[in-house]
Amino acid sequence: DAAGYRARRAATLDALAEFPRRLEAHFAAVPPELLRWAPPRWDGIPSERLTPVEQVWHLRDIEIDGYHHRFRRTLHEVHPLLPDLDSDALARDRHYAERDPWQALEEFRAARKDNLVLLHSLVPADYERTAGFEGVPVTLRTLVHQLCSHDLQHLAGLQWLLGRMAASRSPV
Repeated sequence: DAAGYRARRAATLDALAEFPRRLEAHFAAVPPELLRWAPPRWDGIPSERLTPVEQVWHLRDIEIDGYHHRFRRTLHEVHPLLPDLDSDALARDRHYAERDPWQALEEFRAARKDNLVLLHSLVPADYERTAGFEGVPVTLRTLVHQLCSHDLQHLAGLQWLLGRMAASRSPV
């Protein structure tokens, strides 16, 4: 029903809107001297294997080069095939490790705002438009949920890194 649709949409769009603040808070919890720290082992990380600085640049690039283009193409093309982005290649080619993380956070916040303006402007039928992504059919609604899930994976990844940092600094 329409009320259920609006409630589900609002919950997801609210989570997407809240994410930049949560990301900045999680990132600010990282000690400054450990912004580029990598653990000796990555077993169990719930996000990509990226340092804190690399995490925020990854999120910035996925927001702009990934989801912004995926949303636009799904809205303006007939069942487009959407490419996945190679996170490792982006981190390496764009030199994430050497870049200013605060710039990434600022650009991410602006890009997320732009994506939310677009998503709030859509009518229900727009969310049912289809595309192919990672070899499977998806709707625009699917992509929105995937973006929300991706956000949560990176909050979990930063928490995972914070836990490993704490363990590496604690006396045994």
